[in-house]
Amino acid sequence: MHTEVSFTLPQGYADAAGTIHREGVMRLATARDEIEPLRDASVRTNGAYLSVLLLARTVTRLGQFGADQVTPDLIQDLYAVDFDHLQRLYERVNSSEEVVGTVTCPTCDAAFEIDLAGLEDGGLGG
Repeated sequence: MHTEVSFTLPQGYADAAGTIHREGVMRLATARDEIEPLRDASVRTNGAYLSVLLLARTVTRLGQFGADQVTPDLIQDLYAVDFDHLQRLYERVNSSEEVVGTVTCPTCDAAFEIDLAGLEDGGLGG
């Protein structure tokens, strides 16, 4: 059973020195990960903040930043495209439902469905 998934951010997090961090790892969420943030006052006043806290708890590495350095502040400083990418990844890896996508063959134009569950970073080959 895989409990972690690697990812590559589309844009990347720029640290104070200007270094771009794109590669990272997210672990599967636990029940505690989903329950604890609900106690946070910030979530009670702004439900959208829940995603920030969930990602800060489950992203275990971003570039040279380890789990203890991936904080809510760091997650909030991500570009919107990267934040969206991580939200979608979180939903995909923590969903118990099948994730099915439709793809079209570039050679014959035939459309068919594939199971996207388990594909690293949602990619189809790489």
